[in-house]
Amino acid sequence: MDLTEQIEHLQADFLELGSLLEKSERKRVQEMLKQEQKTVEKELALKRQQKEKQARREADPSAPSKAAYTVKINNYAWDQSEKFIKIYLTLKDVHKITSENVEVNFTERSFSVLVKDLDGKNHQMTILNLLYPIIEKDSYKKIKTDMVLIMCKKQTAKKWDCLTTVEKQLKDKDKPSVEENADPSDGLMTMLKKIYSDGDDEMKRTINKAWSESQEKKIRGEDMMDL
Repeated sequence: MDLTEQIEHLQADFLELGSLLEKSERKRVQEMLKQEQKTVEKELALKRQQKEKQARREADPSAPSKAAYTVKINNYAWDQSEKFIKIYLTLKDVHKITSENVEVNFTERSFSVLVKDLDGKNHQMTILNLLYPIIEKDSYKKIKTDMVLIMCKKQTAKKWDCLTTVEKQLKDKDKPSVEENADPSDGLMTMLKKIYSDGDDEMKRTINKAWSESQEKKIRGEDMMDL
């Protein structure tokens, strides 16, 4: 339904509410009808403003948008189902602008979002290097109350540990590397060497003392075994 049809429906609703208000006799019903009339009136005014903006853009496509600048969308949440990766962008009043002002483009390993002329600004976001390929033609957007939902169709039904390959690399980098047949004492020695190398003089003296005492105890223990 385009803006013209939306405006016509709202005008018809407003007139019908007025007719019902004239016929109603109970105060409570009258108050409810008046409240609904105000709601429809506000929505009608908003749609008329959108219609005027659309008409100006169509009359002069080269005219710059009234949005003063573009801001980057940094905050988002994501989830997944067996078939889709879902990205949630919270943008206040995004449901009040026309769907044409919310542009989403997909490639096999990326997507970009541009929300135009929302609260006097453009809002933009690009996600590159998705962890796995997606199906572009089956991916789409949904506009909800104060939210844009991006639906990326998975090429395969495998579970994603991260959204992008960069996040995956960082996650793997943080994992401690443990060799399968490594001696546990080797890890302790490596840690002690690092502490000794990075420590101050007092730390080095403490480690040296502890090491000497440990060696002495070890020698004394071996001597006792020989007796």
